[in-house]
Formats: sequence, C-alpha cells, structure tokens
Amino acid sequence: MKKIKKWFDSKSLIFPNKMYWFIIPALLMFTVFWILPIFQLFRYSLTNYNGITNNFRFVGLSNYKFLLRQGTILNSSKNTLIYTIVLVLGNNILALGLAILLNIKIKAKGLFRTIAYLPALFSPIVVGFIWSYVYMPDSGLIASLLNAFGFGAINFNILGNYDWAIYGVAIVEIWKRFGTTMIIYLAGLQTIDTSLIEASRIDGCNEWQIVRFIKLPLISASITINIVLSVIYGLKAFHYIFVMTNGGPGTATNTLMYQIYNIAFSEQMMGKASALAVVAFLVIITITIIMLIFMNKREVEL
Repeated sequence: MKKIKKWFDSKSLIFPNKMYWFIIPALLMFTVFWILPIFQLFRYSLTNYNGITNNFRFVGLSNYKFLLRQGTILNSSKNTLIYTIVLVLGNNILALGLAILLNIKIKAKGLFRTIAYLPALFSPIVVGFIWSYVYMPDSGLIASLLNAFGFGAINFNILGNYDWAIYGVAIVEIWKRFGTTMIIYLAGLQTIDTSLIEASRIDGCNEWQIVRFIKLPLISASITINIVLSVIYGLKAFHYIFVMTNGGPGTATNTLMYQIYNIAFSEQMMGKASALAVVAFLVIITITIIMLIFMNKREVEL
C-alpha cells in the first residue's frame, strides 16, 4: 500500500506535479480529433471505401498504384509546387520588408502595423469572396482602376487565364498571411540589442549592410518559422481555390488538396482520396523536418 501511495505522491517521478492532470482533457481531444482520424485515414487508403456505404473491402496498395497512373496527380503536384514557391517568396519578402520599415522610429507606427495586420483577421472564405469581386472582369476593382486610368480592361481576367490563375490565387493568400508573418519578424527584430546597431553605424556600415550582416542573421529563428509555415500553407492550399476557381480554368489551379477533395466528394472515391491524403501528409512531414534540420543549423544564437 505504501508503494501504491507513493506512485500518486505529487513528489514522485511518475506524477511529479498534480497540475499535469490538467493536460488530460486536451490530450483526449487531441487523440480523438487528430490521432484517431490519421489512423482511420491510413485504413481507408487500403480499401475501396466510397464515403457513403460501409460495404467496402480491403484492396491493398491498388489505390496508391492508381495515383501513379493518374495524370492529374502530376498536374496538381506541379500547381502545388508553383503555388508554394510564390507564397514563400512573396509572403516573406513583403513581410520582412514591412517589418524592417515599421521597426524604425516613424510617426503612426502603431497605426501602420494595425493596417498591415488587418487582413489576417478575416476568414479565408470571406477573403476568397472579396478577391473574387476584386478580380472580376469589366466591373471588378482592378478592372475599374485600369479603365479609370485609360489602360482598358477588355482582356483582364486573371482567374480565367490558364497561365496566370494560380499566381492570382497565390497573391490572395500572400495578402491574407503577410500580416501574421510580419508580426513574427517584428518580434525577432525587437530582440536585437540596439548597441549592436549603434556600434555598426560607428564602424561605418550603411543601412543595407546593417540589415544584411546584423539583423538578418540575428532573426534567423524568425526566418525559419516563417518559411516553414509558408511552405506548409502552400502545400495545404485549398480554401481560396475552392471559393475562387474550383480548380479551373481547366486544371490550372488544381492543387493536391483540391484534388483530394475532388476525388473524395465529386467522384466519391474516398479510398483513393485517402491514399492521396496519406501521400500528401508524408510529403509535408518530410519536407518540414528536412527544412527544420537544414535551417536550424544556420540559426544564430543571441
């Protein structure tokens, strides 16, 4: 009895603190809504489940073989890669530039920060609908501005252009996410010791040299976080494509996540969609781990 009592002692190794019991509800929620669905996903990927009836059977790896034979998978992978590259570059360059500008002493700095962060407060669905009207041919905001300045907007239809639609949707996500990315960069910039900046100016460094050789290396942790998050958001692209283009025109904006949705709910092949989701899950996890390992080696400790 003494040993059993010792196990539940708050000073024991097994239960070093009674506050650890408070993580149990969160752990249960995480298990029910995250861990179990992942195992269920792997299970369905090995069956011919159609998403409606429970009359399905085990088919082994035939769903994965189907993905290799399906030409649209290669197209959706290419679109996802383009989308991710545009998002990573555009989001981080814009956010970092604004963070550096808004970190200096200027009037109404707080107001500019608030305005830059405002798009992050809207839901992706609302943002998608707003930008659908912005991009609308003839009567949209951009078309109206082009007409007002005499450029003409007869041929303006970015979401209807096969070559440019994916870039138009990526711009929308950049607009939505750059505020959050900027806040992370600002937090990193504000941890830099001002004496380092002052010493570099005394040594004759100009502003570009200060940014390149002092600020950027010292916010490498923020750069790592933002690039990894941008890559994950790019690989998971779905919301704006679903609202704005439905994968079109043709298959121009058909990304991996939209392809999973299309196979699962339009074609009612949940087993094949689960197989594609498993592949996408493993790819995202692998890319994220490789990026973290690669970029953490280049971080500078303050």
